[in-house]
Amino acid sequence: MQNLIPLIRASLADAYPEADELQAVSKALCCELLGFSEYAYYLREPVTLSSVQQQLLDDALHRLSRGEPLQYVLGTAPFGGLQFSVDRSVLIPRPETSGLVRWVTEEAEELFAHTHEPVVVDVGTGSGCIAIALKQALPHAHVFACDVSQAALRTASRNAAEAHTEITFAEYDVLAGNTSFPFPSARCMVSNPPYIRQSERAFMESRVTAWEPSLALFVPDDDPLLFYRALARLGQTDALFPGGTIAVEVNSAFAYETSVLFRFHGYTDVRIRNDIFGLPRFVRCRKPVEES
Repeated sequence: MQNLIPLIRASLADAYPEADELQAVSKALCCELLGFSEYAYYLREPVTLSSVQQQLLDDALHRLSRGEPLQYVLGTAPFGGLQFSVDRSVLIPRPETSGLVRWVTEEAEELFAHTHEPVVVDVGTGSGCIAIALKQALPHAHVFACDVSQAALRTASRNAAEAHTEITFAEYDVLAGNTSFPFPSARCMVSNPPYIRQSERAFMESRVTAWEPSLALFVPDDDPLLFYRALARLGQTDALFPGGTIAVEVNSAFAYETSVLFRFHGYTDVRIRNDIFGLPRFVRCRKPVEES
């Protein structure tokens, strides 16, 4: 480690100018990629790389120096105490999204009180992190997940299998609006849809904009709530039971507007909750039991 860590840091100094981030990347490469123990890392024990390890490191340093996210280089990302396989077909799970899982889990007893077969549907599942985390937290629930991207569904299916979690996946475009819903009626519908305006791209890190799928990130400036409108309309159909819940992650700049949208579509008990950074990040609402 005495020679390895300085080598890594010198190779990536331009890509990671912040010392704390560079230190975290160095540790991840040594421990997660190359398989050395944290004990060896922190004590700077002398190590010798095998030819395989050297090739892994050279490839990783090349990719990271080009700006590729560490999670794609490692092939995994943590979320909710689990490790998820990630590649360029899916967004890298963010820690704040765990708040959506936590909110649904907190309300599960009330939400599923009158059914023996609770159904949860994750719309736009990406890596499957939300659906898998919910199934882990609510093992009695039947969890279904859909996405418009076949590549994302393959990644999500692999993650479910690796987590030994039974989830049914299907291809579905929530914006199409005229295709039949592929799942049973849900008691809870969750989603972390695209919500970043195209104009915000200029203020984002290139590590995100150049590598993560734009399909899962961006919406037009002139219609930033189009996915929430589509979800609200979907919930008005048999896809969501009367009395069921829709819980979504939102652009913090549009949390209030999203809540108004759901009220406009007839939903009740609409609430906003902050994420771990204190930003209004989640909106939850209920479908009326008696619809007009």
